[in-house]
Amino acid sequence: MDVQNDIISMVKTHTKDLYAYTLSKVYQKELAEDLVQETFLSALKSYTNFQNKSNIKTWLFSILKNKIADYYRSKYKTGTEVSSDIIEKFFDDNHHWKPEYTPQNWSEEKELLDDPEFSNTLSECLKALPEKWYSIVQLKYLEETDSKIICSQLEITTSNFWQIIHRAKLQLRNCLEVKWFKE
Repeated sequence: MDVQNDIISMVKTHTKDLYAYTLSKVYQKELAEDLVQETFLSALKSYTNFQNKSNIKTWLFSILKNKIADYYRSKYKTGTEVSSDIIEKFFDDNHHWKPEYTPQNWSEEKELLDDPEFSNTLSECLKALPEKWYSIVQLKYLEETDSKIICSQLEITTSNFWQIIHRAKLQLRNCLEVKWFKE
């Protein structure tokens, strides 16, 4: 077994796919490059333990997904605290929508996520979320991590988790209405 040649072959064969996937999750070129590099470093360190129980590409993606999740967990833990003013922004004292924030009827575009312009707008709206909220949304919806695992890893209560998700969805909806649907 020639580890060096195997790793070189892995890098040549899988870098493009790993990078494309990572960029779709972190939206930053340099960060995506770093995470892919860390993936290959981890693969190199544990290559002798790889037992061919899965495809090499599957194994690399598994390592990469853990690297991405670790990144968002660390971002959450070092992120700044966020005010709860978002609820007051959208709702009045009777818990009804304020007229200027009442949800609009969005068009029924079935292939919206296939539209590159919409994807760019969604990406902008995600990046506009407070750092902690962004991390949780990434873990929950893009990494498809179970909410109980997220709560455990981030050391937050279930109710806090769902409050953050709710507030993030409100802010995302508002951002998309302003930047996409009202245009």
